[in-house]
Amino acid sequence: MQVNEVRRIFKKAISLGSSDLHLTAKEPPIIRIDGKLQKLADEKVLSSDEVKNLILLTMRPEFIERLKKEKEVDFSFNFDGARVRANVFFESGAVASSYRFITEKVRLIEELGLPPMIQEFGNHSQGLVVIVGPTGHGKSTTIAAIIEYVNQKFAKHIVTVEDPVEYVFKSKKSVITQRELGTDTLSFARALKSVLREDPDVVFIGEMRDIDTFEAALTIAETGHLVFTTLHTNSAAQTPDRIIDVFPKNQQDQVRQQLSNVLAGVVSQRLIQKASGSGRVVACEIMIANPAIKSLIREDKTHQIQTVIQMSASEGMITLDKVLADFVSKGEITLDEALKWASDVKQFKQMVF
Repeated sequence: MQVNEVRRIFKKAISLGSSDLHLTAKEPPIIRIDGKLQKLADEKVLSSDEVKNLILLTMRPEFIERLKKEKEVDFSFNFDGARVRANVFFESGAVASSYRFITEKVRLIEELGLPPMIQEFGNHSQGLVVIVGPTGHGKSTTIAAIIEYVNQKFAKHIVTVEDPVEYVFKSKKSVITQRELGTDTLSFARALKSVLREDPDVVFIGEMRDIDTFEAALTIAETGHLVFTTLHTNSAAQTPDRIIDVFPKNQQDQVRQQLSNVLAGVVSQRLIQKASGSGRVVACEIMIANPAIKSLIREDKTHQIQTVIQMSASEGMITLDKVLADFVSKGEITLDEALKWASDVKQFKQMVF
């Protein structure tokens, strides 16, 4: 009966277009639609035992063992044509979970409404491409679309190292190898050290999360590979400093040189509520690592990067504030919604009024 119950809740959440489902004691199931949390309609409040029993039904035995030892675990699984990314954890001594629903089909760049310029990053033969932004704003979806573009156009070996695997690719012109932490490798850092022996052309690192993964991303790109990864920063211009600052002071000059040599570009994105109130539109800030930006990184003048982005529209660069202003002028998003995400409110208002 409990198996039927968890299936029913999952199906209901997916049918409503939820991106996420939360199971927590003393609450009914909670879903997120278009970025907003709400209680799943007509569902009862769950006790801690009910939540625990439902959650355990979504877990393989090895994940249950890891949860007991580590008190939290990430994993993924398939459910009725959807990919589900799960995080199970303890809160106030009780088990809780968060599930992210990912469509089985990898959507293409044009289907997502992403700027065509983003496709160009897939044409690179080497370099580091970083997609940044808050959690839940489509970073993995954007990278999946670029990888699928490469998959359809080029004969390359694409290796992904993820925790956990989100989008599942089918090899087309390229051969795609996907490795998941806990299932295919015991260590993220170890998997990245061995990736160079796996004859890759393109490497996707699910997230730069610690000094080992930052260092691996730079090294893999430096050795002539195309690397895609994600990072939590607020803007494209802040990303070089975020990468450099992870390293000890005595290494930062060297990292600055490395980064200036390998960085291909940064995309900072947000999913913004549409003016209609239904659905969201993607707003992408794009920084292309041209000679001017590479020089600013190398010379520790990263505070000037934003100015270069503003002045380089002819090369395909654009600031988030300019994208937001364009959306407001087209009536796609409201001014109030744009102001929530604008990085420089004063400058943004000058663009709009």
